[in-house]
Amino acid sequence: MINQSYLKKVFIIILAIISTYDVASAQAQKNDMPIKNIVLVHGAFVDGSGWEGVYRILTEKGYRVTVTQHSLRDFDEDLLSVEKAISQQDGPCILVGHSYGGVIISAAGNHPKVAGLVYITAHAPDSSERRADLLKTYPPANKFTIKGADGFDHIEPAKFAEEFAGGVPLEKASFMANSQVPTADKVFAAVIQRPAWKFKPSWYLVGSADRIINPDLERFYAKRAKSIKVIEINGGSHSSYVSHPKETAQLIIDAANYSY
Repeated sequence: MINQSYLKKVFIIILAIISTYDVASAQAQKNDMPIKNIVLVHGAFVDGSGWEGVYRILTEKGYRVTVTQHSLRDFDEDLLSVEKAISQQDGPCILVGHSYGGVIISAAGNHPKVAGLVYITAHAPDSSERRADLLKTYPPANKFTIKGADGFDHIEPAKFAEEFAGGVPLEKASFMANSQVPTADKVFAAVIQRPAWKFKPSWYLVGSADRIINPDLERFYAKRAKSIKVIEINGGSHSSYVSHPKETAQLIIDAANYSY
């Protein structure tokens, strides 16, 4: 005759195994769910309106998209602005940065709600790394950024289409040129600690004809970050996210569908 105490112990063990399986199964299902929250972070000299094409594609596919609007006056203020937008998400999010916005997401990406990072022709600095040193190794083709005596920089409007917005329809590029946001020169000297790309998966879009950030520097960033997927827009400018919204949006969707 089987001892009742023994049967009780076996029953408890079976329940524990079933419980563990159910928790693991639920967790796997949770991780397999695509992320629906996207936060888009603009770079220097522009505002969030440049994301409109990408925004439309993503929202039409059911994503909840937040476009940040930060001042470009002080890095710490810009970082706080983006962190606030992240905190307002109702769940995990994909954090996307263009240009200088890549510096912001490299720091803000440490927020627990950020699952993955997408760099769009963006800087992805390491801890305490000065971009000025990288630019010596990978000099950009840009020759028309004007440093103002007041500490704010801008791109010569007549050269904006050529330097910043190649491939963007001329009418739109002209609007971007004449609606520039003067950017404090000091934000370009900002350094970060504990870059999120070291701890979270990343994706990268390279513009092969980028004149603001050397394409080789972009490739270096992507390789160093061990980005899961790197796409290159042939002939793409610094504004590839504007001229190629479909490719940009798809890269973000790839990040959202990744199994975290």
